[in-house]
Amino acid sequence: MTKLSVNINKIALIRNSRGTNFPDLVKFALEVESFGADGITIHPRPDQRHATYQDVFDLKSAISTELNVEGNPTKDFMDVVLKAKPSQVTLVPDAPNAITSNAGWDTLKHQSFLLEICSELNRNDIRTSIFLDPNPLLVDAAKKCGADRIELYTENYAKNYKSNKVNAIADYSKTALEANKIGLEVNAGHDLNLENLKYLKDQIPYLAEVSIGHALVVDCLYLGLENTIRLYKNQLK
Repeated sequence: MTKLSVNINKIALIRNSRGTNFPDLVKFALEVESFGADGITIHPRPDQRHATYQDVFDLKSAISTELNVEGNPTKDFMDVVLKAKPSQVTLVPDAPNAITSNAGWDTLKHQSFLLEICSELNRNDIRTSIFLDPNPLLVDAAKKCGADRIELYTENYAKNYKSNKVNAIADYSKTALEANKIGLEVNAGHDLNLENLKYLKDQIPYLAEVSIGHALVVDCLYLGLENTIRLYKNQLK
Protein backbone atom coordinates (compact mmCIF):
# COMPACT_ATOMS: atom_id res chain seq x y z
CA MET A 1 0.00 0.00 0.00
CA THR A 2 1.24 3.49 -0.86
CA LYS A 3 2.25 5.41 2.25
CA LEU A 4 0.77 8.79 3.13
CA SER A 5 3.26 11.36 4.41
CA VAL A 6 1.54 14.52 5.61
CA ASN A 7 3.32 17.80 4.92
CA ILE A 8 2.69 20.07 7.90
CA ASN A 9 4.32 23.26 6.61
CA LYS A 10 0.95 25.04 6.57
CA ILE A 11 0.50 24.30 10.28
CA ALA A 12 3.93 25.80 10.91
CA LEU A 13 2.93 28.86 8.88
CA ILE A 14 -0.14 29.40 11.08
CA ARG A 15 2.01 28.99 14.20
CA ASN A 16 4.59 31.50 13.00
CA SER A 17 1.95 34.10 12.16
CA ARG A 18 1.40 34.74 15.88
CA GLY A 19 4.95 34.28 17.14
CA THR A 20 3.97 31.55 19.61
CA ASN A 21 3.98 27.77 19.66
CA PHE A 22 0.26 27.56 18.87
CA PRO A 23 -0.66 25.39 17.15
CA ASP A 24 2.02 23.07 18.48
CA LEU A 25 3.65 21.46 15.43
CA VAL A 26 4.84 18.36 17.28
CA LYS A 27 1.43 17.79 18.87
CA PHE A 28 -0.22 18.12 15.46
CA ALA A 29 2.24 15.62 13.96
CA LEU A 30 1.52 13.12 16.74
CA GLU A 31 -2.22 13.47 16.14
CA VAL A 32 -1.71 12.94 12.41
CA GLU A 33 0.19 9.74 13.23
CA SER A 34 -2.48 8.55 15.65
CA PHE A 35 -5.13 8.90 12.94
CA GLY A 36 -3.19 6.66 10.55
CA ALA A 37 -0.68 8.69 8.55
CA ASP A 38 2.51 6.83 7.67
CA GLY A 39 4.90 9.74 7.95
CA ILE A 40 5.49 13.46 8.38
CA THR A 41 7.02 15.80 5.81
CA ILE A 42 8.42 19.28 6.34
CA HIS A 43 10.22 21.61 3.98
CA PRO A 44 12.27 24.19 5.89
CA ARG A 45 13.33 27.05 3.65
CA PRO A 46 16.27 29.40 4.29
CA ASP A 47 14.03 32.17 5.68
CA GLN A 48 12.23 29.57 7.85
CA ARG A 49 8.91 31.26 7.11
CA HIS A 50 7.01 28.09 8.03
CA ALA A 51 8.90 24.95 9.08
CA THR A 52 12.17 25.78 10.82
CA TYR A 53 15.43 23.90 11.20
CA GLN A 54 14.62 23.40 14.89
CA ASP A 55 11.38 21.68 13.84
CA VAL A 56 13.47 19.00 12.14
CA PHE A 57 15.07 18.05 15.46
CA ASP A 58 11.87 18.37 17.48
CA LEU A 59 9.89 16.15 15.10
CA LYS A 60 12.66 13.57 14.73
CA SER A 61 12.79 13.04 18.47
CA ALA A 62 9.00 12.87 18.89
CA ILE A 63 7.38 10.96 16.04
CA SER A 64 7.38 7.19 15.59
CA THR A 65 6.74 7.12 11.83
CA GLU A 66 9.11 8.30 9.10
CA LEU A 67 10.27 11.90 8.90
CA ASN A 68 10.82 13.21 5.37
CA VAL A 69 12.71 16.51 5.13
CA GLU A 70 12.55 18.33 1.81
CA GLY A 71 14.78 21.13 0.64
CA ASN A 72 17.54 22.54 -1.48
CA PRO A 73 20.80 21.02 -0.18
CA THR A 74 22.50 24.23 0.91
CA LYS A 75 25.22 24.04 3.55
CA ASP A 76 22.80 24.99 6.34
CA PHE A 77 20.24 22.43 5.17
CA MET A 78 22.83 19.66 4.95
CA ASP A 79 24.24 20.49 8.38
CA VAL A 80 20.75 20.07 9.86
CA VAL A 81 19.77 16.81 8.16
CA LEU A 82 23.14 15.16 8.71
CA LYS A 83 22.83 15.90 12.42
CA ALA A 84 19.13 15.02 12.77
CA LYS A 85 19.23 11.97 10.47
CA PRO A 86 15.60 11.83 9.27
CA SER A 87 14.37 8.70 7.52
CA GLN A 88 14.39 10.42 4.14
CA VAL A 89 15.69 13.59 2.54
CA THR A 90 14.00 14.80 -0.63
CA LEU A 91 16.25 17.07 -2.67
CA VAL A 92 14.32 19.97 -4.23
CA PRO A 93 15.94 22.69 -6.37
CA ASP A 94 13.79 25.57 -5.14
CA ALA A 95 15.13 29.12 -5.08
CA PRO A 96 15.20 30.88 -1.69
CA ASN A 97 12.36 33.23 -2.71
CA ALA A 98 10.12 30.56 -4.25
CA ILE A 99 6.58 30.57 -2.85
CA THR A 100 6.47 26.81 -3.32
CA SER A 101 8.41 24.20 -5.27
CA ASN A 102 8.00 24.79 -9.00
CA ALA A 103 10.40 22.45 -10.84
CA GLY A 104 12.34 19.24 -10.53
CA TRP A 105 16.06 18.68 -10.95
CA ASP A 106 17.84 18.42 -14.26
CA THR A 107 19.71 15.29 -13.21
CA LEU A 108 21.89 15.38 -16.33
CA LYS A 109 23.10 18.94 -15.82
CA HIS A 110 23.51 18.63 -12.04
CA GLN A 111 24.61 14.99 -11.85
CA SER A 112 28.01 15.67 -10.29
CA PHE A 113 26.55 17.89 -7.58
CA LEU A 114 23.70 15.51 -6.78
CA LEU A 115 26.06 12.54 -6.67
CA GLU A 116 28.12 14.31 -4.01
CA ILE A 117 25.01 15.14 -1.97
CA CYS A 118 23.42 11.68 -2.25
CA SER A 119 26.71 10.01 -1.36
CA GLU A 120 26.99 12.06 1.83
CA LEU A 121 23.40 11.27 2.83
CA ASN A 122 23.81 7.57 2.05
CA ARG A 123 26.96 7.42 4.19
CA ASN A 124 24.75 8.63 7.05
CA ASP A 125 22.05 5.99 6.40
CA ILE A 126 19.54 8.55 5.13
CA ARG A 127 17.32 7.50 2.25
CA THR A 128 17.53 9.92 -0.66
CA SER A 129 14.82 11.05 -3.06
CA ILE A 130 15.29 13.45 -5.98
CA PHE A 131 12.41 15.74 -6.96
CA LEU A 132 11.89 15.14 -10.67
CA ASP A 133 9.76 16.40 -13.53
CA PRO A 134 7.93 13.61 -15.42
CA ASN A 135 10.64 12.91 -17.99
CA PRO A 136 11.92 9.33 -18.47
CA LEU A 137 15.21 10.69 -19.84
CA LEU A 138 16.08 12.05 -16.39
CA VAL A 139 15.53 8.79 -14.53
CA ASP A 140 18.75 6.97 -15.40
CA ALA A 141 20.74 10.04 -14.43
CA ALA A 142 18.91 10.13 -11.09
CA LYS A 143 19.99 6.54 -10.50
CA LYS A 144 23.59 7.47 -11.36
CA CYS A 145 23.38 10.28 -8.80
CA GLY A 146 22.98 7.60 -6.15
CA ALA A 147 19.34 8.30 -5.28
CA ASP A 148 17.17 5.62 -3.71
CA ARG A 149 13.96 7.17 -5.00
CA ILE A 150 12.56 9.85 -7.22
CA GLU A 151 9.63 12.07 -6.27
CA LEU A 152 7.44 12.96 -9.22
CA TYR A 153 6.53 16.65 -9.25
CA THR A 154 2.79 16.37 -9.87
CA GLU A 155 1.67 19.98 -10.38
CA ASN A 156 1.04 19.53 -14.13
CA TYR A 157 -0.86 16.31 -13.51
CA ALA A 158 -3.11 18.05 -10.99
CA LYS A 159 -3.58 21.09 -13.24
CA ASN A 160 -4.70 18.99 -16.23
CA TYR A 161 -6.52 16.20 -14.41
CA LYS A 162 -10.03 17.58 -14.90
CA SER A 163 -9.66 18.34 -18.60
CA ASN A 164 -8.00 15.07 -19.66
CA LYS A 165 -6.74 12.75 -16.96
CA VAL A 166 -5.42 10.17 -19.44
CA ASN A 167 -3.11 12.71 -21.05
CA ALA A 168 -2.31 14.26 -17.69
CA ILE A 169 -0.94 11.01 -16.27
CA ALA A 170 0.86 9.72 -19.38
CA ASP A 171 4.35 11.16 -18.80
CA TYR A 172 4.16 10.30 -15.10
CA SER A 173 3.35 6.67 -15.82
CA LYS A 174 6.22 6.43 -18.32
CA THR A 175 8.67 8.04 -15.92
CA ALA A 176 7.56 5.85 -13.01
CA LEU A 177 7.81 2.72 -15.16
CA GLU A 178 11.35 3.61 -16.19
CA ALA A 179 12.29 4.17 -12.54
CA ASN A 180 10.74 0.87 -11.52
CA LYS A 181 12.70 -0.96 -14.24
CA ILE A 182 16.06 0.24 -12.96
CA GLY A 183 15.32 -0.23 -9.27
CA LEU A 184 14.36 3.28 -8.17
CA GLU A 185 11.35 3.58 -5.90
CA VAL A 186 8.78 6.23 -6.77
CA ASN A 187 7.25 8.94 -4.58
CA ALA A 188 4.92 11.73 -5.71
CA GLY A 189 3.85 15.10 -4.45
CA HIS A 190 2.48 18.58 -5.17
CA ASP A 191 -1.17 19.60 -5.56
CA LEU A 192 -2.48 16.09 -4.94
CA ASN A 193 -5.94 15.99 -3.37
CA LEU A 194 -8.96 13.79 -2.74
CA GLU A 195 -10.14 14.24 -6.32
CA ASN A 196 -6.98 13.30 -8.24
CA LEU A 197 -5.12 11.00 -5.85
CA LYS A 198 -6.84 7.67 -6.54
CA TYR A 199 -6.31 7.85 -10.31
CA LEU A 200 -2.60 8.57 -9.79
CA LYS A 201 -2.35 5.56 -7.50
CA ASP A 202 -4.27 3.33 -9.96
CA GLN A 203 -1.95 4.28 -12.83
CA ILE A 204 1.23 3.88 -10.75
CA PRO A 205 0.40 0.83 -8.63
CA TYR A 206 3.93 0.54 -7.19
CA LEU A 207 3.92 4.11 -5.88
CA ALA A 208 5.85 4.01 -2.59
CA GLU A 209 4.74 7.27 -0.99
CA VAL A 210 2.80 10.46 -1.57
CA SER A 211 3.51 13.69 0.28
CA ILE A 212 0.44 15.91 0.67
CA GLY A 213 0.12 19.15 2.59
CA HIS A 214 -1.84 22.12 1.29
CA ALA A 215 -5.00 20.34 0.13
CA LEU A 216 -5.03 18.04 3.15
CA VAL A 217 -4.77 20.90 5.63
CA VAL A 218 -7.53 22.81 3.82
CA ASP A 219 -9.72 19.68 3.92
CA CYS A 220 -9.13 19.50 7.67
CA LEU A 221 -10.84 22.87 8.07
CA TYR A 222 -14.03 21.46 6.57
CA LEU A 223 -13.88 17.77 7.45
CA GLY A 224 -11.79 17.54 10.62
CA LEU A 225 -8.31 16.04 10.95
CA GLU A 226 -9.21 12.45 11.77
CA ASN A 227 -11.79 12.17 8.99
CA THR A 228 -9.46 13.80 6.47
CA ILE A 229 -6.60 11.38 7.16
CA ARG A 230 -9.02 8.47 6.80
CA LEU A 231 -10.31 9.76 3.46
CA TYR A 232 -6.81 10.19 2.03
CA LYS A 233 -5.75 6.75 3.21
CA ASN A 234 -8.82 5.26 1.54
CA GLN A 235 -7.75 6.77 -1.79
CA LEU A 236 -4.45 4.88 -1.54
CA LYS A 237 -5.87 1.41 -0.92
